[in-house]
Amino acid sequence: MFTGIVEAVGTLTAITPKGEDISVTVDSGKLDMSDVKLGDSIATNGVCLTVVAFNSNSYTADLSLETLNKTGFSQYQVGGKVNLEKAMLPTTRFGGHIVSGHVDGVGEIVERNQVGRAIEFWVAMPAEISKYVAEKGSITVDGISLTVNALRKNAFKLTIVPHTGEETTIADFHVGRKVNLEVDVLARYMERLLTSQQAQAPESRITMEFLQQNGFA
Repeated sequence: MFTGIVEAVGTLTAITPKGEDISVTVDSGKLDMSDVKLGDSIATNGVCLTVVAFNSNSYTADLSLETLNKTGFSQYQVGGKVNLEKAMLPTTRFGGHIVSGHVDGVGEIVERNQVGRAIEFWVAMPAEISKYVAEKGSITVDGISLTVNALRKNAFKLTIVPHTGEETTIADFHVGRKVNLEVDVLARYMERLLTSQQAQAPESRITMEFLQQNGFA
């Protein structure tokens, strides 16, 4: 589990084919690796990856074909920058929102505008996840917990303050860039709860005939 508050920006130093899968090695930049262990999870551009090897300044993780098909990793190249966050601890300050690191879809930057000191982006999203995105709600973009400031059909607007631009990769986003999207997990659980209740609701035995017999109609 993560919060979407990026701890460091890393650099992809190796992408190694392993049949249909790949492994990646990431220079962890200023990320504190002193408490990292084999099997730990590190969100890498919003994708929860399991550490299979590491040292004091890098880690290696395996990516399955499923991950490559559902995220932007298939387009990444050595030298690319990635947002990093270690899994949260029970004592972690919860500054973002609940992030699982399981990408729901790949979006695309379609507009970039400078507004004062802030940068505004419009991000196109797959139609099938648009129902989970709400104005002033939270969404994760390449591992960054962000607020949706406006919506239009299958797209949402982000307003990026200077600090976020300095501490993540988002200041380098350009029109046409693909980004990993994860919707707020609470929206998915709410949908599941409501649809399950509807599916399991018993058929009512109240009929027009019953109402007439009992003087209600």
